[in-house]
Amino acid sequence: MSKQELVVLGQTGEAGACCPGLLTAPLDEGQAVELAKVFKALGDPVRLRLLSMIASRAGGEVCVCDLTPAFDLSQPTISHHLKLLRQAGLIDCERRGTWVYYWLLPEMTDRLAGILTRPAGEPLRAPAEVTA
Repeated sequence: MSKQELVVLGQTGEAGACCPGLLTAPLDEGQAVELAKVFKALGDPVRLRLLSMIASRAGGEVCVCDLTPAFDLSQPTISHHLKLLRQAGLIDCERRGTWVYYWLLPEMTDRLAGILTRPAGEPLRAPAEVTA
């Protein structure tokens, strides 16, 4: 067994190392639980489509009244999916009169991108050669 020390993400004590890449060091238990909630929220096709519709909307926000007709689902079901995206920290909202407006929280998508990004120019490992 190697005596190489494993550095757990978020436990380096370095300033500015809030979001090291997944390929840099293992996640600690708390980070894994937190990220699993986000990935679980993204793991549903309806929620993924909702997030895409919100994120790609000109002006940066969209009314729930514009989201619901795009799906063959009831309004309460759409609201439930939006609630799960909010709980995962991917979107936020504000009620304005009768309607609720949603927008993307880019901090979370930027964090996910940073965690999943491989350091430039560093291969994971050489592919295994196929022998016949």
